[in-house]
Amino acid sequence: MRKWISKLIPLIMIFVLTSFSYNIIAPKIGTVALPKTLKISKPTEVLYPKYKTAIENDDEMLSVNPPFLGDSYNAFKEALAFKESQGDYFVTNTLGYVGKYQFGAETLQLLGVTNVTAFLSNPILQEKVFYTNLSRNKWILRRDIKRFAGRKIAGLEITESGILAAAHLAGPGNVKKFLRSRGTHTVQDAYGSSIVYYMKIFAGYDVSAVKAVRNPRI
Repeated sequence: MRKWISKLIPLIMIFVLTSFSYNIIAPKIGTVALPKTLKISKPTEVLYPKYKTAIENDDEMLSVNPPFLGDSYNAFKEALAFKESQGDYFVTNTLGYVGKYQFGAETLQLLGVTNVTAFLSNPILQEKVFYTNLSRNKWILRRDIKRFAGRKIAGLEITESGILAAAHLAGPGNVKKFLRSRGTHTVQDAYGSSIVYYMKIFAGYDVSAVKAVRNPRI
């Protein structure tokens, strides 16, 4: 009996030491905080909140989750740019309108830009021109914004951002006529986009950052 015990003691000591060492070097998973696998669900609103994506499965994974800009001025201008050119600074359409926001040569000249080629290759200038044009349109439409924003015309809710977007499409003069005719006077561009459509899809953005300026120039 003593002979068997003497043989077992070394084995018991090896087992105890091995278990003790393992617990120090490689603790059990339950004793440490392991990083969780990150799961990105499809957002209800992404970069352009007015272009809401219908969601059929909240568990659908996204490889890219674009930044959420909410209803800010940046969201407004990026959504409008996406509609105009898909955000491409260097594009010219079939009618000769250029850049991210699709300006015509006459409007550019009115704002102080005479070199269309240089404009097309200069994203910083394009952003400045877009804001300057908004400032001009806001000045021209300031009384109409005050009068009609928050009201409905032919079932359409009128907002400041919708008015400014429509002015970008059709010019402030046509937007004045639309509002003051209670929607009976309307126009659309060569591709079929109308004042009503722009007022609808670009409604509700916060464009208070845009200051109304009379005859602004670059």
